[in-house]
Amino acid sequence: MNLRQLEMRLERLEGYERPTARLEQYQTPAPVAARLLHHAAMQGAIEGCRVCDLGCGTGILSCGAALLGASTVTGLDIDPAAISVARRNAEMLGVSVEFLAADVRSPDVDWAGLACDTVVMNPPFGAQKAHADRPFIDRALELAGVVYGIFNEGSTPFVAAYTIDRATIEEVIRCAFPLRRTFAHHRKERVDITVEILRLRRI
Repeated sequence: MNLRQLEMRLERLEGYERPTARLEQYQTPAPVAARLLHHAAMQGAIEGCRVCDLGCGTGILSCGAALLGASTVTGLDIDPAAISVARRNAEMLGVSVEFLAADVRSPDVDWAGLACDTVVMNPPFGAQKAHADRPFIDRALELAGVVYGIFNEGSTPFVAAYTIDRATIEEVIRCAFPLRRTFAHHRKERVDITVEILRLRRI
């Protein structure tokens, strides 16, 4: 499946029914999700691999990984309502994904059982709560040897410093992230921000 075909499939997915600002529930745009996943697939990190999507939301990265031939995909999100949408999205696409409603910080999850080859994620940028992305980075590096994450522009130095002696940043891809009006405090219908897709390899 080429990049455009993947993007078109992901465009069909449902978004959040009632997004929550506190959880920074912005829908990952299909072009950004497709670019991350297609690039990861070209690097051998999706097809035939065990993939985990942390903070999966409505499942766009999870479903895309399954479309690209991951051997197993697990999507995890703290919001049960988002998980319900994600399950519908997987069913609509005819792909198999295991979705779990859980907090990435929870000690009650069998994290050893979720060990995988690749983590994909679009963690909170920290606009509502500073350093909200840190638990996602920590858990991702615990679960997988390779991590692809979407971060706010300018985050690379922070991520490099935060993961020093734990991981190396092997690649940085900058791309536009169209942010559509989601919450009452948004004044414009759409704002294009720049994000950085980082590939981290655990040391």
